[in-house]
Amino acid sequence: MGNNHVTVLEIDLNAIEHNLNEFKSKLNPETKVMAVVKAFGYGSSAVEIAKFLAPKVAYFAIAYLDEGIALRNAGIKTPILVLHPQKINLEQIIKFNLEPTVYSITLLKAVIEAAKSLKVQNYPIHIKFNTGLNRLGFTKKDIPEILSLLKNQNEIIVASVFSHIAASEDLNEREFTLAQINNFKEVSAQFISQLSTTPFRHMLNTSGIINYASEAQFDMVRLGLGLYGFANEEAETAKLENVITLKSVISQIQIIEKGDTVGYNRAFKASETVKAAIVPIGHADGISRQFGKGVGYVFINNKKASIIGNICMDMIMVNVTDIDCNEGDEVLIFKDQDHIEELGIRINTIPYELLTSISQRVKRSIK
Repeated sequence: MGNNHVTVLEIDLNAIEHNLNEFKSKLNPETKVMAVVKAFGYGSSAVEIAKFLAPKVAYFAIAYLDEGIALRNAGIKTPILVLHPQKINLEQIIKFNLEPTVYSITLLKAVIEAAKSLKVQNYPIHIKFNTGLNRLGFTKKDIPEILSLLKNQNEIIVASVFSHIAASEDLNEREFTLAQINNFKEVSAQFISQLSTTPFRHMLNTSGIINYASEAQFDMVRLGLGLYGFANEEAETAKLENVITLKSVISQIQIIEKGDTVGYNRAFKASETVKAAIVPIGHADGISRQFGKGVGYVFINNKKASIIGNICMDMIMVNVTDIDCNEGDEVLIFKDQDHIEELGIRINTIPYELLTSISQRVKRSIK
């Protein structure tokens, strides 16, 4: 059964390629790119984006096992880093040729055991050091124990050593970030010097590439949000092309007389005659209820139409009193980066959350 939902998320692959090249232009030619396609490619379509990017990047990164299985089942052969593997999934991770991040002694022991039981040798793993984000990761004091566990086995091999910056987009935190970078340089150098092989190193995310490419480029960078058209600062976002457009249509136009109300809990009351368009998208499609009651807006025929009343599960109502429009006309729910950024600001969130909230029932259309 096809997905005939008229609400469509359009994904522009040419824009993704433009954005990839824009970031590559900030890097040394030999620096590798790891494309982050977790969370369905930040709400778009991980499989389609990975197929398109496979010849253009060195690695993919995903968060969890299932995301990696989906890519492998789609025929993706590129190395894939699993950022947050769980002990219970390690054998599956190895069976699907996915490469786990190892962030604790418990996990390191478990990976060696899983590799042993599957009789594999020199299986690539990635060692993560915590340098200040204080999420996952080893610390400097773990180095001797990591090394002793690595020494007496040949099941696994360290492919890379990495860390993650806590505030790469915030230049007020430059001092903290440079301390994180120096911490990583010191810890990784100390660790790598005692290995028989030389893993590559990576630390920078999208904002890191923009702000710290000269200090912390290392061998590879991890490009996530930037691929999808956002750079955490206006001037840089302006250089990127819009990848994601969320579209729907007008199902019906209603005339709301003065004094009448619209939607659940009568949340909108007309103080004059209002023309309202009903659009088939709602909170089950990922449109936050916080956009109701005039907070959010869509575009119809290049004009802003404010959302009125409460957002329903499958519908929104918008004010089109001053817009020349008809049933069946296109509605832009997310028009472009500026629109998405502005909507995020209005409900005190960030583009990441708006994009990754788009429900899987919304049809994806690749162009």
